[in-house]
Amino acid sequence: MAEDDDSEDEPAVSLGEGDAVEGAPLARVAERLMWGIEKSEVDAREGETTIRTPDGPRELSDVLAEVDEPYFSTRQEFTSAVEDVIGTGPVPTE
Repeated sequence: MAEDDDSEDEPAVSLGEGDAVEGAPLARVAERLMWGIEKSEVDAREGETTIRTPDGPRELSDVLAEVDEPYFSTRQEFTSAVEDVIGTGPVPTE
């Protein structure tokens, strides 16, 4: 049986005091999609989403324009293709 606790108003994990980061993580965007999927379908569904990159936030549609693959059969193929364009590394804060 669940305990009667008033701690529901607070997050289960402290999020910290650091600066905010603009954009969504690429992994979050990838989780919202079903695989295999065409690049054009990814663009139609998530193209307006701003993602986090080491060079600052970018719209996914702009990144996909630089990706040569027309189809992603797995999540890993998608993230690898996008990371080839945006790179990997620390993401700047606001």
